[in-house]
Amino acid sequence: MSQAKAHANNIRIAPRKAQLVVDLIRGKQVGEAIAILRHTPKAASPIVEKLLNSAIANAEHNHQLDANKLVITQVFVNQGPTMKRFRPRAMGRASRINKRTSHITLVVSEK
Repeated sequence: MSQAKAHANNIRIAPRKAQLVVDLIRGKQVGEAIAILRHTPKAASPIVEKLLNSAIANAEHNHQLDANKLVITQVFVNQGPTMKRFRPRAMGRASRINKRTSHITLVVSEK
């Protein structure tokens, strides 16, 4: 059983937010997953949809798999590097803002 992968690294969205979208499509068939992502009003859903399309293209082109039989076997979000920014606060203080990034990995294989 061969499988195809797609990675998206250093995506400017917090891993916790991306995780919510990724949990919706885990284990689903590819067509169903795309439909779910199209109708999910989250910032991460177009990113994950683009990644899913990339994984499908990899499966067809590199592994000669049938796109209609593909299932999402693995999908996970890891934390990437955090960009640290500072924001002025009251009484001359400053507070740190963490702009978190994500590494998203998606694996598809034939059923």
